[in-house]
Amino acid sequence: MKRQSDTSRTELIDLLHNLRTLRVQVEQRATERLAGFKHPFDDGGFGIGAANLAHYLALRQFDLRRLQDRLAGVGLSSLGRIEANVLPNLDAVIGLLACALGEPDAELSPYTDVGKRLLEKHTDEIFGPMDGEREVRIMVTMPSTAVVDYKLIKNLLRAGTNCIRINCAHDDEAAWTAMIHNVRRASKETRRHCRVLMDLGGHKLRTGPLSEAPKILACKPRRDDFGRVVEPVEVLLHNAQAKKPPNVDAKGLLVSGDIFKQFKVGDLFSFIDTRGKPRSLRLIRHPSRNVWLAHCEKLAYLGDGTMASLVRGDGEILGESALTIINDMKVDIRVKVGEPLLLSFNDEPGQPALLNAKGRIVTPARIGCGEEVIKQCLQQGDPVWFDDGKIGAVVEKIRKDGVLLRVTQAKNNGSRLLSDKGINFPKTKLQLPPLSNKDLHDLDFVCQQADMVGFSFVESLEDLDYMLQQLDQRGGCNLPVIAKIESDRAVRNLPELILGGIGKHKLGVMIARGDLAVELGSVRLAEIQEEILWVCESAHVPVIWATQVLETMAKKGEPSRPEFTDAAMSVRAECVMLNKGSYIVRTVEVLADVLSRMQAHQRKKFSRLRALHW
Repeated sequence: MKRQSDTSRTELIDLLHNLRTLRVQVEQRATERLAGFKHPFDDGGFGIGAANLAHYLALRQFDLRRLQDRLAGVGLSSLGRIEANVLPNLDAVIGLLACALGEPDAELSPYTDVGKRLLEKHTDEIFGPMDGEREVRIMVTMPSTAVVDYKLIKNLLRAGTNCIRINCAHDDEAAWTAMIHNVRRASKETRRHCRVLMDLGGHKLRTGPLSEAPKILACKPRRDDFGRVVEPVEVLLHNAQAKKPPNVDAKGLLVSGDIFKQFKVGDLFSFIDTRGKPRSLRLIRHPSRNVWLAHCEKLAYLGDGTMASLVRGDGEILGESALTIINDMKVDIRVKVGEPLLLSFNDEPGQPALLNAKGRIVTPARIGCGEEVIKQCLQQGDPVWFDDGKIGAVVEKIRKDGVLLRVTQAKNNGSRLLSDKGINFPKTKLQLPPLSNKDLHDLDFVCQQADMVGFSFVESLEDLDYMLQQLDQRGGCNLPVIAKIESDRAVRNLPELILGGIGKHKLGVMIARGDLAVELGSVRLAEIQEEILWVCESAHVPVIWATQVLETMAKKGEPSRPEFTDAAMSVRAECVMLNKGSYIVRTVEVLADVLSRMQAHQRKKFSRLRALHW
């Protein structure tokens, strides 16, 4: 027994020595890091967060796994939840060890969870106070219909929404004004707090417009296994002389007003299609004043300007009209692995590849990008990703007419390249200013109307300082900044960005997981999103967990099982962002329920042992 006791005491003495040495090293390295920043750290506000972050970063330079196992083995804290209070946690364990060893001057310092209180304080300052017991806020991106759909916003607040996000890349100031008015009104009527985040669009790193497709209307009736038509194609015929132009998604044609006025149920509208085949449309009904519904029972292709005759009864021809196709169709650009793709920086719309008679590519497909300066930044071998990583490519050659890429990732049968989709350059240092000209213009409005501003593509402390200067010039010194972390460079610079910012300004962080997944890869993202949460907690900076949370449910009304797991994990952030969708109100209700349940089990990395009812 004595030998076992001596062994235990030796272990405790060694642990105490290791912890005291560790504490000295942590303080020394933290002091060295903080020396590079001029703002004070003893003001009782964000300065405490900066100092604690520096201590946490210093602590995490060591591999503590063996020390953690030894501490747990003697029944002490393993330092696994040290983020918010680094030195107080170290001091508490050191004090316990010293008391256990009977050191004459040993005493336990009173432990207070100041980090938790500061994080809660900063969360309230940025996102507003909570109306219920749920701790994590819910943010919802506004659709364009929020301009006129006041009921939607009111229902969102009742369902549990605490913040709304307006994406400045869409709509305009008139629309934003209407949305914010509806939010303020709904907040007052429901007596629920709701803050407004206006998210600056950033530089337009998106695919350009596509060329218009040849105006061909293909009518393909559905047939059974025996080739018999079981469902004709519905075609809407519109009066070309109507004052209000048609705005429909169904297949449609414009017909001259003189012929349109003569239409009757059962009439045939006969024509020769683009293949030289005689075809006809049968008039079925007259659903509105300037629209007729017709059925096409045979495969037919109509070109813009096709002449059609109105035929009645036994073949009497009442007149003819040129047909105009009203569908706004764009070309279909599909790319496959190994194919070339030209990234252009002019105003020419995108075009599919031009093939020769043998099906070989003569001219590569072309897609535009709005930022011409990127061309000078790209080098051979740089990766380029489109549409949230659906299409991957690599730079093969810089040409006068653009940058020639070689597709490296796409579906087996080819992936469709659409307009207005994001483009990522994960390994390229883009020589772009922190804010675009549009961002600077929009910032005037944001400073007057919003409760916080989202800073897209912030990558360095210099970027943040530039934003703070612009806010100061517009009287927006008190407007919190949400730094959107959406690139590899932003991740690497996050500690310095926070250390240099939180002593000057109210700061929050958004984990933009969509862009990060493209930049880092999905496997690396799973690790990085955890590290961002830890770093921000150590600085007492609130975090928004964003991108594709309950996405399927919001859009289709049917959540997937993995989405529920992801939503449950989001309880470790201070705010969770949902994107717009047809089922968004129900999605907010479900997310609010998940977060309320999970906070009984989890707070940050701390597992809470609520009683189980099994």
